[in-house]
Amino acid sequence: MESAIPGHLTVERTQPRRIPDDHEPPFPAMVSRFPQKVRQVVMAYFGLQFTGDPPDGALGELDTALAGEDGPAHRDRAQQTDPAGHTDILSIAYWDDPEAFDRWITRHRESWIGADQPADGSGRWIEVIRPTVHEFETLFTTEDRPEGIAMLADGWSGEIQEHAYWGGVRDRIPLSQTDPMLGSGEPAAEADGSRVRVRPRQGLCLIRSGQDWSDTVGADREMYLNEVEPELRAGMDFLRDEGRAIGCYANRYLTVVEDGRPVDKSFGMSWWRSLDALERWAESHPTHVAIFGAAMEYLANMGPDAHLRLYHEVSVVDADEQYFEYLNCHAGTGMLGAC
Repeated sequence: MESAIPGHLTVERTQPRRIPDDHEPPFPAMVSRFPQKVRQVVMAYFGLQFTGDPPDGALGELDTALAGEDGPAHRDRAQQTDPAGHTDILSIAYWDDPEAFDRWITRHRESWIGADQPADGSGRWIEVIRPTVHEFETLFTTEDRPEGIAMLADGWSGEIQEHAYWGGVRDRIPLSQTDPMLGSGEPAAEADGSRVRVRPRQGLCLIRSGQDWSDTVGADREMYLNEVEPELRAGMDFLRDEGRAIGCYANRYLTVVEDGRPVDKSFGMSWWRSLDALERWAESHPTHVAIFGAAMEYLANMGPDAHLRLYHEVSVVDADEQYFEYLNCHAGTGMLGAC
């Protein structure tokens, strides 16, 4: 068993871990490993919001730009219907070269979110964080199907020690060795004509937490869809509708789209005031306790026949590593709802 924090990012701790040195997790998990030359990554969410049919050409133009010069090392797509009845389609892009992203966004920002966009009734947004390798972590239950930022990794850890307990997320983030990651300030909106930019908060936390049930069949599939997923959906709806009171600025529960069609993968994506706020919800709120309980019952009942794949990525970033901009979006969109 090894540490989730790679050796080249390990320093002498001034902040305690949440577990004793002899902790033994009840089931295996691993983290993605990145080349040592990677010092910072970019996680960018490009959103399109509309009712009815998607605007002609909008997604195709974005796809062409993302596939072009200085484009991301990996991208994927997901969608949801929000409470206001709008369809949101997100194109999620990952870079491990921030300078390439800077060149790309300089070249393509106006074409995506410029004030001269067609009057087609759609909204658009850009939500970006740029965590250093000290500021994010990943966790996977299997190593044969990476997702998200792990698509940029060049390998996997062995079985890690820091999981299956409250506080494991914090202990896997290298910065937690020396920094409590408390954060400060509150987000605020600044209008620029029809565009709105959100001034960020220090220590903002982003989690993308996903599930892939494409390999499940029979009782395995039935138990996930009938017992686990409803609890998960209830928790996602709570964070979306009532999360502000506990520090969740915004939550989306998204279905992954591949080749233009929804597939048996989903993920929750939420912006949090701080890692502390996320931890408190995970440890004690009834909605997450219900999710955790249903998942543990599923794993206990299915044992080796469980084919559900789980993963997440969590980042805690400085204010100057965040960028939020919205054009013609309704007031509850993303970080606009935090202002």
